[in-house]
Amino acid sequence: MEYSSDIAFSPAVKAAQSRKGSRRAYAQQEADGAWQSDITEALQGFIAAQTSVFLATASASGQPYIQHRGGPAGFLRVLDSHTIGFVDYSGNRQYITTGNLSENPRAQLFLMDYAQRRRIKIWGTAQVVEGDADLVAALMPEGYRARPEQVILFKVAAWDTNCPQHIPQRFEAADVTQALAAKDATIAALQAQLAALHASQAGATNAADDAPPAR
Repeated sequence: MEYSSDIAFSPAVKAAQSRKGSRRAYAQQEADGAWQSDITEALQGFIAAQTSVFLATASASGQPYIQHRGGPAGFLRVLDSHTIGFVDYSGNRQYITTGNLSENPRAQLFLMDYAQRRRIKIWGTAQVVEGDADLVAALMPEGYRARPEQVILFKVAAWDTNCPQHIPQRFEAADVTQALAAKDATIAALQAQLAALHASQAGATNAADDAPPAR
């Protein structure tokens, strides 16, 4: 019987799992439904929030390559329940990913959420689409300053999440700036209230000192 996780759990991988004692747990996971292959609503939300992604490809001979791609939240677009698309911007013009996909469509997307210490791995195939101005226009983030060159369409075959162990917790600079600004505003408001209270107390004390003595 075939499972969606077989895309990663080859016979050699399963043999290693058996040798190291984890095969029984993964076999039970397979029996319970293995990994998902559809893009769920939750996964779509996770994808839409990404500002950074890693795309892994390999040459026909199996030489791996990982490329980073980034952009504003939403640059990675879910097109249907099995397809993710994004604009490939002009960069160093090495075209390693483009060349790899021309002879080996197998690919993987690796998504990280450092703030929540989550990661999602997505296996599938990818293709480069060149010369489709309408598709570029549909996927290009509005107002983003980058030169679009082509589009990459990723067909999802299976995906899985990982536990948060060993993922360092990091936060986006914009989120930190916003949190610090909110804290500074709260501190300023409390300082103003404290200054007003001190002024009110000082006024009351002066009024009491200026009052005529009781007879």
